[in-house]
Amino acid sequence: MNVTIVGTGYVGLVMGAVLADSGNTVMCIDNNLAKVESLQNGKIPIYEPGLEEIVKRNTKEGRLVFSSDLKTGVEHALIIMLCLPTPQDEDGSADLRYVLDCSAEIAGYLNSYKVIVSKSTVPVGTVDRIKNIMKDKTSRQFDVVSNPEFLKEGAAVSDSLKPDRIVVGTSSEKAAKIMKDLYAPFVRTGNPIIIMDERSSEMTKYAANGFLATKITYMNDLANLCDRVGADIELVRKGMGSDPRIGPQFLFAGLGYGGSCFPKDVKALINTAKEYEHPLAILNAVDSVNANQRYIIINKILHHFNNDIKGKTFALWGLSFKPMTDDIREAPALTILKELLARGANIKAHDPIAMENVKNIIGDSITYHDKAYDAIKDADALLIITEWNEFRNPDFDKIKNMLKKPIIFDGRNIYDPKEMKDLGFVYYGVGRGVDGNGGDPTQVSVDVELKNKS
Repeated sequence: MNVTIVGTGYVGLVMGAVLADSGNTVMCIDNNLAKVESLQNGKIPIYEPGLEEIVKRNTKEGRLVFSSDLKTGVEHALIIMLCLPTPQDEDGSADLRYVLDCSAEIAGYLNSYKVIVSKSTVPVGTVDRIKNIMKDKTSRQFDVVSNPEFLKEGAAVSDSLKPDRIVVGTSSEKAAKIMKDLYAPFVRTGNPIIIMDERSSEMTKYAANGFLATKITYMNDLANLCDRVGADIELVRKGMGSDPRIGPQFLFAGLGYGGSCFPKDVKALINTAKEYEHPLAILNAVDSVNANQRYIIINKILHHFNNDIKGKTFALWGLSFKPMTDDIREAPALTILKELLARGANIKAHDPIAMENVKNIIGDSITYHDKAYDAIKDADALLIITEWNEFRNPDFDKIKNMLKKPIIFDGRNIYDPKEMKDLGFVYYGVGRGVDGNGGDPTQVSVDVELKNKS
């Protein structure tokens, strides 16, 4: 099939590459001329395992082309996928101007029947808005389909090649048949292509992300209770996760969710609920608890150092919002380092791939180290912010000798508290019972000043 992807961001680039790899002829369109030129030269603007190889292979074979010419892209394709940004507006709603403006422009270029696919995460009713805008601009035949993506950053290529399910929202049998043919190579093992109406499809995306965000936040809230009652959230997690009704995924306590999807989608769904006068009490609580969660580790640091960290030096391991990505959007690390800097602390940071992105935002207000151990030298404590695999089994003797004092604040619970104590570390986790080798866990809580900042 001939497919055009409009927007070469995270979703668009991955989808374009994977669809080309299954034999389709794909044209990726973007209005950022510098990005298009970079992609034409084989330079990938994002980090995603396996993506670069697929892009280069299919570009070489001529199945994947990058351009800024939307008119040619529309004329080329039977299927046009809108993979455009829907940033969060001031009121928490999704800003649809890129999607709607592009739809109007596409309508003016239609030369035959097309299937317009809404891949962006958009509020319920957006497909209807796209249809109405396009009908005002053209008499050509077209269908608009909702086809939300369910990719996980760090595993997007794998998720695309082997999707759990594919959701297609359309009332058109013709469009449904075309979409089934497009995705047939990816569901040969029997995973479903679920056809539903457009509004249910749009809601499905938000419902899925809202539920996953709720699981994460519930565990974080429980973890904070565990700190007070002397229970270990990691043991609780194992006990809960073994129940097949619950499952083991998204039960890891930590510093709260971040990234480009969960924070934005939760707020957008809350906003939609307000519009329809049905406030989602659970999601409102999720949003609030998650905003506070990254301050938990800050308060533990302040508690340990008697509320005086001016002049202290902290080593941060991990800056991206999760491992296997350079994405720092809504990353807990940004909140944590800014709060520490505001209190006069010094920061020495290491991340395998996200340091340049952080530097583009905050500049040289912190020190960046290409090697993890270099960041530790002469620091007052080590903070684990992102659970990269390379941080899981470090040389603890080396860490102990390089730190001024053997103190670790583990925001991802990747170390065992008993082992850390046996090795001579003062260790703080998230919800691990008693923190700091015997400190009073009831003293570790978010104070009003910090809470109000969220």
